[in-house]
Amino acid sequence: MFKQNLFDASKYIKAKPVVKWAGGKTQMLDILVLNKPEKFNKYIEPFIGGGALFFDLSPENAIISDSNPELINLYKVIADDVDELIVKLKEMKNEEEFYYMVRATNPDTLTKIEKAARTLFLNRTCFNGLYRVNKKGEFNVPFGKYKNPKICDEENLRAVSKALEKATIIHSDYKKILRDYAEPGDFIFLDPPYFPVSQYADFKRYTKEQFHEEDQKELADEVKRLRDLGCHVLLTNSNHPLVHQFYEEFGISVHQTKRNINSNASKRTGEDVLVKVEPYKRKIIAKPIELPEQMSKFPSTRFMGSKEKLLNYIWGVASQFEFETVLDLFSGSGVVSYMFKAQNKQVFSNDYMAFSANITKALVENNNVVLTEKDLEIILNEDTVTDHFVSATYKDLYFYDEDNAFIDIVRANLRKLKNENKEALVLMALVRACLKKRPRGIFTYTGYRYDDGRRDLTLTLKEQFLEAVEAVNNAVFDNGKANFSHHGDAMFTEQKADLVYIDPPYYSPLSDNEYVRRYHFVEGLVRDWQGVEMQWHTKTKKFKSYPTPFSTQKGAYEAFDQLFEHHQNSIIIVSYSSNSLPNKEDMVEIMKKYKRNVDVVSVDYKYSFGNQGHKVGNNKNSVEEYLFIGY
Repeated sequence: MFKQNLFDASKYIKAKPVVKWAGGKTQMLDILVLNKPEKFNKYIEPFIGGGALFFDLSPENAIISDSNPELINLYKVIADDVDELIVKLKEMKNEEEFYYMVRATNPDTLTKIEKAARTLFLNRTCFNGLYRVNKKGEFNVPFGKYKNPKICDEENLRAVSKALEKATIIHSDYKKILRDYAEPGDFIFLDPPYFPVSQYADFKRYTKEQFHEEDQKELADEVKRLRDLGCHVLLTNSNHPLVHQFYEEFGISVHQTKRNINSNASKRTGEDVLVKVEPYKRKIIAKPIELPEQMSKFPSTRFMGSKEKLLNYIWGVASQFEFETVLDLFSGSGVVSYMFKAQNKQVFSNDYMAFSANITKALVENNNVVLTEKDLEIILNEDTVTDHFVSATYKDLYFYDEDNAFIDIVRANLRKLKNENKEALVLMALVRACLKKRPRGIFTYTGYRYDDGRRDLTLTLKEQFLEAVEAVNNAVFDNGKANFSHHGDAMFTEQKADLVYIDPPYYSPLSDNEYVRRYHFVEGLVRDWQGVEMQWHTKTKKFKSYPTPFSTQKGAYEAFDQLFEHHQNSIIIVSYSSNSLPNKEDMVEIMKKYKRNVDVVSVDYKYSFGNQGHKVGNNKNSVEEYLFIGY
């Protein structure tokens, strides 16, 4: 009442917590202050509890909250009516009979100031500042029998009032506070009920609500969202294996603390963890993750640069981000697109090779169409007149005459299906049959050398085709998304996605990356040799390779720069080899031009093809495969 005429000591006294706190952070203040961001916008503490860090920082712009209505009422009264609260507290006596009378009072019958006084009085005079309720929800902690507890610390209450005047004080669930108020650049301190749940309800909740394992996991997911939003986060919790598991991608430190609420003095020690989260910055964990059973159904073949053996690592990295859509710019064998589809993502696949784009047309874009017996009758009809193109052009080059004739029959019957998904399935099955029938699965040589007598080489092409039809049919599934396959140049693809996966041809001065030279026959098969420039003078009857910037060192550098710029608003994951250019350091520098954070994950890997054609099988094809992650 005379506050305006008195010397205001609160301007010079640093506010301290007004309640005794089970699990309070006063003893960790030095560590917390050391790890706080140098600059931040708002301060948000949704588990305010005793507020040790809040009062120490006394931020100019703050949101503090708790789900405990009596605690929030106390803070609001201190902020708005501290003089009246002081008067009421001075009337309260540290006497056992008085204590039990106040404890028995129903707080719902009190004014907000009387309720605040009751809350603070019980906290200061009960045993250990503990909060415990009976089955009826009634506070039942016994009298503390302290000789001289400080029920009314007038100086500190006024200092606390000054600090609270600058804050928005809200009674709310932590998730709503963070969803409604957290913005990029904010500093958020999270001091939730610890895990595992103890025998006591944590006072900071001041309810019977407790944090179990699923609650802790939900909180960890929220922390990741805040990181992606651009917030600074500090979080404390118990030193428990599950806590380390939930926050393994962040910086974690362990600190010795005291547990004052334990009745056994020998057990009043513990270990707290501090989790420090920087905006946007992740600790990318390089660990493989088991893939869905659906992946076992993908009909794989040997394909230059296929990432089939790296899928667990690719998903292990990608799964650390929140995303719904994926753009696979160089889909190749289609296995990465298929993997993302199996993880229930909407997938946009692209490749400049028609036979690669056809794979994703058949198994990624197509969700439910399969080939029926009737379809096979149409495809295998030998009465159809053919153009004999394969039989004449490639006679004695790659397959026997009966196999070439079979290819021409399938080509002639293909359009009779009148369904583009079924045509894609047929072409995929035919391509797979050709690759399995061909020793080493490539078309850079003619004749039948490298025939080691294995089963794939003894079957006729028709038999291989029928087995392939069964395999591709079995691989078709619906992930409930509208997925798309595109045949085009990755450098000019306008499609956007949450995550962009880039696995381009690897440039190396020691070897070529010409997919057309290796796969020209099956590429021509899918295109029906339309729109290609045949090189009739060559022994292999190949056609001219497609232009690609990845055929030169300068072109590869410029192409990566262009791709990163175009997709700078997406999460970017790039697969690239340690023996290719740009090298690791240059790739990081190019990506850093457009992405705030760049990390590199390295995986030891051995390719099916050597870097140098004449040295296949030696240690030159054991390299490190890099995953560059920009976000």
